[in-house]
Amino acid sequence: MSRWGERLKKVERLAQSFQQNPLTAPYKPRLWPYQPSSVWKLFPRQNLAISFAHSCKEAVHVFALEKEKASLGQRIYLVTSYSELWHYYRVYPQSLMHCYEVIPEGAVCKLYFDLEFHKPSNKGSDGKSMVSLLIQYVCDMLVEVYGIECSVKNVLNLDSSTEEKFSRHLIFMLQDAVFKDNIHVGRFIHAILQPVMSKLKSDSRLHKGDISLTDNRHTNIDSELTQSPDTKRQKQEVRDLSFLLVKNKDGRDGLFVDLGVYTKNRNFRLYKSSKVGRNAAFAVAEDNQFTAEPAKEKSAEENVFLASLVCNVSFTGQRILTWDAPETKEVKSPTAQSQQGLDSNQGIRRWNYFSADQLLVYDIAKYRWCENVSRFHKSNNIMIVVDLKEEVWYQKCHDPDCRNFRSSSFPLPQEICVRYILTLDEEDQAYLMDDTGNIEPSQAPSSSMHLTEATPEVWGDEQDEREFLKSLNDFEQRSTEISDELLLTCVADFDS
Repeated sequence: MSRWGERLKKVERLAQSFQQNPLTAPYKPRLWPYQPSSVWKLFPRQNLAISFAHSCKEAVHVFALEKEKASLGQRIYLVTSYSELWHYYRVYPQSLMHCYEVIPEGAVCKLYFDLEFHKPSNKGSDGKSMVSLLIQYVCDMLVEVYGIECSVKNVLNLDSSTEEKFSRHLIFMLQDAVFKDNIHVGRFIHAILQPVMSKLKSDSRLHKGDISLTDNRHTNIDSELTQSPDTKRQKQEVRDLSFLLVKNKDGRDGLFVDLGVYTKNRNFRLYKSSKVGRNAAFAVAEDNQFTAEPAKEKSAEENVFLASLVCNVSFTGQRILTWDAPETKEVKSPTAQSQQGLDSNQGIRRWNYFSADQLLVYDIAKYRWCENVSRFHKSNNIMIVVDLKEEVWYQKCHDPDCRNFRSSSFPLPQEICVRYILTLDEEDQAYLMDDTGNIEPSQAPSSSMHLTEATPEVWGDEQDEREFLKSLNDFEQRSTEISDELLLTCVADFDS
């Protein structure tokens, strides 16, 4: 083959490569001041991803990814920001269509539910009605236990149902209140569902109509409230929990609410994602009444995505809800337990972790010195806020007059700072996502997402380049001008 023929083959191979790997619009960080820097790291193990996320100064989070051709249950873990994930979530829906939020251990989070039942085994069940009854019941319990008003308009309702399975996710957007972590969420849900759980365990043949939360053998929540006979009767009608009883695929009795999703570092499937091997992504349900608040420079769809994230909670002085594990089988009031004081020698009354901001917030007991007023407050205590990204701490107050005050920042001791990791082992950075969205094992560590560098065999050396340019010039000089019509036709054929 002539030298010109070899060069022509190389050009054809490059053209084919560009067709298979088209250039896409990359994520452009800091287009506006509030956008984060670009971080995109993939890890083979969850603990490596969490450690790296803790070391980053940027506001990043951990997500789990499932791949179509990977072995069942195998996941890789992505560390990135909410903004960057959403950017590529839209650009590469095929690569990122099986994505899960990792709910960090100890992180403040929203109240959430995973609901499902097998349709063929529950032909008489009305899923939408069951969801509505559950939302109403949980809202009633939030008022009674915590004094928090809530309605169906505060609940994001996501649906991924199929012909075989009814499946929903519910995320509660409480006004100025969040749970300490998903373990406390699980305890709260276990407590308010204890009557139906106890009945289910004791007698699987029990008639559904016999189950009611007002059974005082299992809970004393109602007994703590003074109610008239008419009020109690009305609540008993509303709180008939028989609708939560469903049949599993194997015909056994089960619950509509999945109680197994409140564990440490839980992977919770994202809005617009499906399970691997299935084509049932979560979408906004037809009966959803929640409307995400509009945010600057964000689409309505992105606002729903951000609202659906269980740990997307910023530190703005919210009330932290808790439910401590009871010492006996009897369910105790969380309000009474959460107010238990510490002895005189202890200063930290409680701590909370806001993963969205990477902040540790310590409520301090028996110490009320405030930098804002340069004296001790008479009754209100203070908070110490530790910023893990900036490696500083500062003081804030519970006092209403100092609510917006933030003290001077002080550096954390060097021995407790998590160093910002710039380089990783080859084992740590075991996966890379290229510019076409393909996620493959990495042959070498890399600090950013990019295509593998081309070798000289692909591109040719300098001598090849000079000879190619000479051949191209000779060809252009001997050739007639290509018409605009032909060029437009070629472009149209390429686009199609």
